[in-house]
Amino acid sequence: MRRVIVRQSSVHGRGVFAMRALEAGERVLEYKGEVTRWREAVRRHRREGVAGHTFLFGLSDGRVIDGSRGGNSGRWLNHACAPSCETIEDGSRIFIHTLRPIDVGEELFIEYLLATDDPLDEEVRAQYACRCAALDCRQSMLTDAA
Repeated sequence: MRRVIVRQSSVHGRGVFAMRALEAGERVLEYKGEVTRWREAVRRHRREGVAGHTFLFGLSDGRVIDGSRGGNSGRWLNHACAPSCETIEDGSRIFIHTLRPIDVGEELFIEYLLATDDPLDEEVRAQYACRCAALDCRQSMLTDAA
């Protein structure tokens, strides 16, 4: 039986939802896509980007998984400041694991921890505004929103 499904999210666009109860620590899915250099992925995103979406997942070796190329359901995971899932890197692969039990129909979230080279002015802050509505929401998907 499938563990997750993609459907409309009340947080943003599409989201990933549990089709069955998930246990804490369970590996739910792999974030798939083409592994490439950041420069190539950003160039493609600027040229072909889906409005309001970025499907790029940075790896610790400086490369990126581009979920817009051969990606799967993982690219639709939304951000939350109090995430229900974590990402675990294994070589050039990223796996999504639950941090706590997840109920049937519940949306799964990861913490994006995005970084930008742009100065943090109001326009940039607005572009990366968080919509998770958690009690301790940082109001931003950026790692350093100060």
